Amino acid sequence: MARTPPRRATSGAISLASFITRNRMNWLLFFVPLALLLQIFQRPALTPYIFLAAALAVIPLAGMIGDTTEILAERVGATLGGLLNATFGNATELIIALFALHAGLFDVVKASISGSIISNILLVLGASMFAGGLRHETQRFNRTHAGASAAMLFLAVAALVMPAVFTLVKYGNLNVTTNRAPLPLLSLLVAIVLLLIYAANLIFSLKTHRMILAPAPEVSVVTGGTLSARHAGLLLLLATLFTAGMSELLVRTISGATHALHMTNFFVGIVVVAIIGNAAEHFSAIALARKNKMDAAVTIATASSTQVALFVAPVLVFVSFLLGRPMSLVFNPFEITGIVLAVTILSVVSLDGESNWFEGLQLLAVYAVLAIVFFFV
Repeated sequence: MARTPPRRATSGAISLASFITRNRMNWLLFFVPLALLLQIFQRPALTPYIFLAAALAVIPLAGMIGDTTEILAERVGATLGGLLNATFGNATELIIALFALHAGLFDVVKASISGSIISNILLVLGASMFAGGLRHETQRFNRTHAGASAAMLFLAVAALVMPAVFTLVKYGNLNVTTNRAPLPLLSLLVAIVLLLIYAANLIFSLKTHRMILAPAPEVSVVTGGTLSARHAGLLLLLATLFTAGMSELLVRTISGATHALHMTNFFVGIVVVAIIGNAAEHFSAIALARKNKMDAAVTIATASSTQVALFVAPVLVFVSFLLGRPMSLVFNPFEITGIVLAVTILSVVSLDGESNWFEGLQLLAVYAVLAIVFFFV
């Protein structure tokens, strides 16, 4: 579902400096100049350090993109605001994936797609339920909203599973070239269907059923003033540009860093990239859950997963065609299993519209098991 941003309590406009410094996570912006400085030396021994610095730098930049997008969304009305959030809601993952796509790292691209879906449902939602449950015995959320998101994700599961089933039945295995007919055309047609459903989802959640699916109106995330629309737009532009720069460094150093850190490209895509791209949303969802705003926390986790599956994935397929190097939507069995498990668990959790710390711990345990298996793939 398109993410409807939590309402912000404001007390007037503040300066850019005040807005940036009041968020503790922004001290990680130190890694932006550090990554650039290390890149100047261009020594092979520094490659893993450049990778780590760029990865840490992306975290606060992703947070700024999310914060400024929500500020601008509030100024343009519910419909346009929802559309703005739907477009920029996963900008960081999309930017990283575009650079990886341009570099021909299809395994990283597809792993980042599946990893974002899995981590949002199991890690973000699980951590939110656990943290909120430690303070509140039972927390409640809009099960209609969560159920609708789970239904949308089941559609995504079907779209992501069927190309792999087709490949397995037709060729006997999943290790076939991405350009082998008719995989490019099949993936393109599936991508078109996903985008059409995503557009229908925006109409459904922002127009026809907005009042039913909207999170509780009393949610407040930020107090003490906010940015003006002009400053928010400027900061959004700068954060996006720096995110692009850090993403380019991240992708450029993946091969060297994975070798030095004894990781695979698959693990980097499905765990590392997925976590750093969603880190800001992780912290926001946990903070809201601790304030007993579980409805908003669930919305953040489910909406982000839906955007990745129905918007980011098909956009990357279209871009790959424009680059002349078509990417198929054939995922490996580990990715498919992880996505199916995550969406199934979301459906079960959303049935009663309630959560507690033990449910959150169970979700985190499932994610831990998957991450361990992904490391050894």
